[in-house]
This record gives sequence, structure tokens and C-alpha cells, in this order.
Amino acid sequence: MAADYQNNNPLLEDFLFPPYDAIQPKHVSPAILSLLDQLESNLVELETRGEPTWPKLVEPLENIKDRLSVVWGIVNHLNAVMDSPELRSAIEEVQVKRKKKVFLQPEKVKFELRLDQSKPIYTAFKAIRQSSEWESLNEARKRIVEAQIKEAVLNGVSLEDDKRKRFNEIQQELEKLAQQFEENILDATNKFEKLITDKKDIEGMTATGLAMAAQMAVSKGHENATAENGPWVVTLAGPSYRSIMQHAKNRSLREELYRAYVTRASTGVLDNTEIINHILKLRLEKAKLLGFDNYAEVSMETKMATVDKAEELIEELCNACHSSAIQDMEDLEIFAKGHNAVEANQLRHWDINFWSERLRESRCDINEEELRAFFPLSRVIEGLFSLGKKLFGINIYPADGLAPVWNNDVRFYCVKNLSDVPIAYFYFDPYSRPYGKRGGGWVDLVVGRSRVLSHDATSHRLPVVHIVCNQTPPSADKPSLMTFREVEVLFHEFGHALQHMLTNQDEGLVSGTKGIEWDAVELPSQFMEHWCYQRDTLMSIAKHYKTGESLPEDICSKLLATRTFRAGSELLRQLRFASVDLELHKNYIPGGLESVFDIDQRVSRKTQVMPLQPEDRFLCSFSHIFADTYAAGYYCYQWAEVLAADAFSAFEEAGLNNEKAVKETGIRFRETVLALGGGKSPLQVFIDFRGREPSPEPLRRYYGLKPALAVS
Repeated sequence: MAADYQNNNPLLEDFLFPPYDAIQPKHVSPAILSLLDQLESNLVELETRGEPTWPKLVEPLENIKDRLSVVWGIVNHLNAVMDSPELRSAIEEVQVKRKKKVFLQPEKVKFELRLDQSKPIYTAFKAIRQSSEWESLNEARKRIVEAQIKEAVLNGVSLEDDKRKRFNEIQQELEKLAQQFEENILDATNKFEKLITDKKDIEGMTATGLAMAAQMAVSKGHENATAENGPWVVTLAGPSYRSIMQHAKNRSLREELYRAYVTRASTGVLDNTEIINHILKLRLEKAKLLGFDNYAEVSMETKMATVDKAEELIEELCNACHSSAIQDMEDLEIFAKGHNAVEANQLRHWDINFWSERLRESRCDINEEELRAFFPLSRVIEGLFSLGKKLFGINIYPADGLAPVWNNDVRFYCVKNLSDVPIAYFYFDPYSRPYGKRGGGWVDLVVGRSRVLSHDATSHRLPVVHIVCNQTPPSADKPSLMTFREVEVLFHEFGHALQHMLTNQDEGLVSGTKGIEWDAVELPSQFMEHWCYQRDTLMSIAKHYKTGESLPEDICSKLLATRTFRAGSELLRQLRFASVDLELHKNYIPGGLESVFDIDQRVSRKTQVMPLQPEDRFLCSFSHIFADTYAAGYYCYQWAEVLAADAFSAFEEAGLNNEKAVKETGIRFRETVLALGGGKSPLQVFIDFRGREPSPEPLRRYYGLKPALAVS
């Protein structure tokens, strides 16, 4: 049967780039089932004939792991960027295999558990660790061996009989719950839409926001909708929601959208509440089976920090920014009163973004809509690529047509070194598509650098990545004009991509971000955000889309000054997420007196200046910790932020106006942080770049925070 599945299936082709134009939902199940059959045979052979040597153990293991991650990664990517009932059904579809019914996703998880819990492979890695050859291995290979041993233990290899059976049941259920959690968020987000016919109800909206709302109305059957006369349809998709919250004068409209946003996926058939409870209960049970007190301890096994160190960082940062956040709120209230706002005496959550934007416009004399005109996507991309060349010695060229894409808006690029030799490729999917594409920005690896998996067997396989954003799409008469926040997101995601694309590690199991302790993974992404606030970089990307004129010098100065605008409030908001994440995974008692929402409310009283709304159900859409890899690890953003700020300060010390020094520092950053992957401990990588351990002082300075911070 496996042979039948393989016939003419694009997912099973030996491709350089995925055949996205040919893959259909009907291909998914046959491909995965056929692949699992083949990989099972490969695994049996490895267990039977494998020896505790690199060529006989690690290389075939890398091949097995890679094949599954590539094919499943393609399916998972399509599910994120062009979700459909047919694709969901294909992923969950019941198939007949060996005369019994199976579900596709559990079959995939079942194989992963079989692989992760292989005692012959585990024993072979321990044999390498204990062999006389150990000291002759380079650092990257030593880290691979130690990581494989640790991961096997964390995946239950040491459990016996009933305990292992229960562990595997938990893993299967957690995978299923995460998938359902994400689907519920997407469906709940797409379910909400509001038709507005009276222009007074949408007063204050920017031209871009009105055009976007009119385009949405057209897509909903209102063929004659225009930005000027409507009707308009607003949604909870990121660009639409943010536009309303920042600019709509209609307070009741802001309130309606805010309440809908913070209660997404919390009622009816899309309610994620019980999924959250079940996930937390299963994670705790899993931790107990592995011999840990809670899931936070399990999470920290693959981090730089410990639970105590993570909590210490959160507390230090809270202390550092709390007084600033209080001052931010007072400033907002004074400003709203000065404009005779009826809500000034009792600002609510749906007022904060609106009045913050008005205060920013007043204090910094900057208008977001006018700024958009200076950030057309094409120019921002050009400036970003120029920065890549300046810092890291790379050239990036359009390569559209070289690889099939999943949507006509997707661009494809080739990254080359200064000798014009290709070193990596990436896809760029820039625009929000409210129906079918999940929100946010992210980077996924298609294939990573690897010596073993090279197509020509003479060099190494080149990395290929996806960069996905959800920025404002072009309108009928304008290109995609970006908010400054969308510029920051693009730089952030590009930083992630760089770590995959510029790795020098030929050992595939530690190339790119593989094998890096998770609280260091955000370093390159947050480092790249700092360049948005560097004058030369900003001026290089800010060109008016019509006239080509540069951003006026006075506006540039004002924009740079916004870096510390409400910085304390924004950081405190992130610390709420980090705090509730750790609390849920360390102290939450399933079925206890406190619900998950009680805990969120309690934590927020320490991390928020304004109390949460009683009905706030943000946790029901907190996919980072319930459907992604940040469970008991959201603090990683703040941990890496300290590293990133200190890394950027190295360029300041070298002299940002000293082109030679900047290039030298950039190459050093490339050869350490971006190149070494998981082949070296992230702390040592940082020391190699910076010449010392990280300091929190640059972060304090960039955010304008007064109290001293501490991190170690």
C-alpha cells in the first residue's frame, strides 16, 4: 500500500524547493502515511545495525528526523497560511491502514515517540558519551550527544510499561489539543465582523484604515463600497483591529471590538477554556511522570535559566518599569482631560491605545498616517537588504519563479555571499489575509544547513526559510504602506531568518537555531529591531512612496525619540504574559480553588497599572504557551532582550558612524551569534562576540528605565 501512496505525490518528491503549486489536501494523508512507513523501516534498520559511531548512528538519525520535519513542516505551514476545511480534514482525516482506522496526526506523534524513546539509540548515545573517543569530538558534536541523551530522557525513554504508555497518551493528547486551540482562535477571529454604514460611526479612522475596511466590505458582497462613502467592515484581524483601537473616535465601537478581542475563543463551540485546563493538567502529569515537581522545571531543562532565575528577571524588570508605567497612565489621564474627554476620569482598556496615539502625535508631533507614506514595503525591503549587506556581507536578490509559492503575493529571494555564491533562500509572505492565514509574524525552517543531507554530496545543503508577516496589504491606489510597528516586526522576523540562513554549522542537528537553549533564540530577532532606531538605517528605509523624498530630519529625530514613549507600560504588559505563564506552569492546581482566569487576574494586579476587565479571557487566545513552544518560556523574550540590547551596544561602542568599525563588528556578530548555532553554549557564544558576560545596563538605557536591573 505504501507504494501506491507514493505515486505522483508532490510531498514525496525529492525537491530542492517544496512544490507548493502542486500540493493539495488530498496529498497530505497518503504522503504522511507512506513516509511514516518508510521511516519506520529506516528506524528498525538503525536500531538493528547501528553502532555508537558518528557515521553509523548520528548521520542516519539526522536523516530520519529531517525527512519527517521537512514534510510535516510543509503541511503545517500550509495550514497556517492557507487554512481550509479540506486541509484541516486532511490533517485529521481517518484513513484505512492495515485494515484498521487511524488518525493522521496521532500516527505522526506515535512515530516521533517511537523515535524519541528508542532505547537502542539512547544506549548508543550514552556509549559515545562514555567512550574513549569522547574527548576527541568537537564541541558541536559533544553538544549533540548530550542533547540527544537529555531529550530522550525528557521524552520518556527511561519510563517503563504503564508509565511510558501513559506518557505517550499524554503526548498524543497534547498535540491534538494544541491543534484545536489554534484552530479555535482562527475561527473565532474570523467569526467576528461588524458592518458600519454611517460615516459618523467610523470618524477618526485613517485613510488606510478606511480603505482596508471598504475592501473587506467589497469581499463581503458590498460591491460598491468605497473608503470615502462606505459601507465598511471591521474585523479582529490585526491590521483592522489595531486601526480601530488607535484611531476610531467612536468609543462604543472601540469597546465592542476590545471586548470581542479579549474574549476570543472563550464561548460556545470555539471555547478554549477546557482545552487550557486539560493542557495544564496533562503537562503537570507529564512532569510528575518524569520526576519533576511541575512543568516549569521540565521547560527549564532546555533553557539557559532556571525557574528561580526567570522569576528573578521578571521581578527585577517589573520593579524597573512599574513607576514609569504609573507615570504613563497619569500622563494619559491629564492629556485626555485636557481634551475634555468624557472618559478622562475613568480611562478603560479600550481608551488606552486611542489616547496613547493622540498623546504620541502631540508630544512627538508625529502622525502615523503621514508616517506610513514614508514606509512603502518595497523601500523598507530594499533598506533592510542593504543593512544585511553592510553588517553581514550578504547580497539578497529576487528569485521569483525559481520556487513555487502558495499565494501570488509571496516573494522568493536568494541570499548570496560577496563572491556571488548562493548561501540560502527564503520566502516572504507579507500581507494579512483575514480568512485562511493566522495572525502575527513568524519564521519557519523549510530545510536547514546540513553536510549529511547535501544534494550533491560535496558541500552542504543550503538553508531555506519562510518569513511570514501580517501587515497592511496594498489598496486600489496605494502600495503596502507600513506602520513603524510593522517595520519593527519585519526586522524582528528577518533576524530569526538570518540565524537559520547564515549558520556555519554543518552538523544539521545544531545548525541554525537547532540545539540553542530557547531563551537565547530571540537574541538575533530583537537585535535587529534596534536598527530601526538607528538614524542611518531609518533614513535609508524611509522614502516617500510618491515623491521618493527622504523622511524629513526633524520627523526622524521625533520618531527616534518615541523609543522610550510608554516603554515602561509596554514592557510591563509583556511581563504580565511572562508572569502568568510561569504561574500556570509552576503553581496552578488543576481543579483547585483558583481558575486560570483567577490566576491571570491575580498576576495582573502585580504587573498592570489598570486592572483587567473581569471578563478578560486573553488566555483563550494565548497561542504562544498553549499551541506553540513557549510554555513556561514566555520570559525568554525578556531574557533575550537583555542579550540583544547589550549586543547592539557593541556597535555603539565601535561607533555607529564609523563604517569600517560597524562592518567589523557586524562580521564578528555573524561569525558568532549567527554562525555557531547550537554547537556552542549561548553564553559562551555571547562572550565570544562581546568579550564579556551580558550586562542589563544597555536595556535599561534604551528603555529609559531608572532602577538597576539584574540578570545572570
